[in-house]
Amino acid sequence: MAPIIHLVRHAQGYHNLSLEAQRLKDPLLTPLGETQCATLCKNFDAHDKITHLVASPLRRTLLTCLRSFAPVAQSGKKVIALPDAQEVSLMPCDVGSDPETLKAEFGEQVDFGLVRPDWNDKSEGTKYYPIPSKIEARAREVRLWLRELVKGAGDDAQVVLVTHGGILHFLTEDWDGIAPGKGTGWNNTELRSYEFVDPEGKDPGASLREIKASWHRRRGSEIPLTRAEQVQLQQAFHAQTEEELEYALAANSQQP
Repeated sequence: MAPIIHLVRHAQGYHNLSLEAQRLKDPLLTPLGETQCATLCKNFDAHDKITHLVASPLRRTLLTCLRSFAPVAQSGKKVIALPDAQEVSLMPCDVGSDPETLKAEFGEQVDFGLVRPDWNDKSEGTKYYPIPSKIEARAREVRLWLRELVKGAGDDAQVVLVTHGGILHFLTEDWDGIAPGKGTGWNNTELRSYEFVDPEGKDPGASLREIKASWHRRRGSEIPLTRAEQVQLQQAFHAQTEEELEYALAANSQQP
């Protein structure tokens, strides 16, 4: 069996409650978010097959990973905090906390070895400044990193990556399902499962495709979009990302 990458959007955070709440810095999960994690934990039937836990280093993604895959974490597997998997916005809710703060909060449950002191610097000129070209580049880096991660674990490797609604579209190169006015087509704690398109590991982009069982679970017998349709949606989402950047820059300039 080929390695499987389970991609998960985080549970509901306080920033999801309103537009104004997006000004909260690196918010925690809401009570509903905690319940969503418990539901995913109960319904996921492959805890014993997970070889690696990975999450964006924001609080909501780390908490979602630890809560939703508690049996895996409790077995001794640490969550690997992966900065390149952080969200694609400059709003305060999408800017992470300093590493020392996170280490004090999460302790030995999380491996922060990849989290540099400047990982939450998203200013212009950094790799995390959220313009489409830079987001695409780091999404590719995440896929390449995941491919290297599973190499040492064999064909039975199953990785969980808990990340964010915006970057999930860049990671999967799938732009379907984004409703007008929404930043993602993924629901909170939604899980979709993927494999690498090129099983030989020679694809320079390490592209992913959703496995048939995952697609059937959420879309039934529906036919996926064509490549041309995906390109049209990609262009629209890129334009939306640029608009959101302008909004965030204006909103941040008004912060006291």
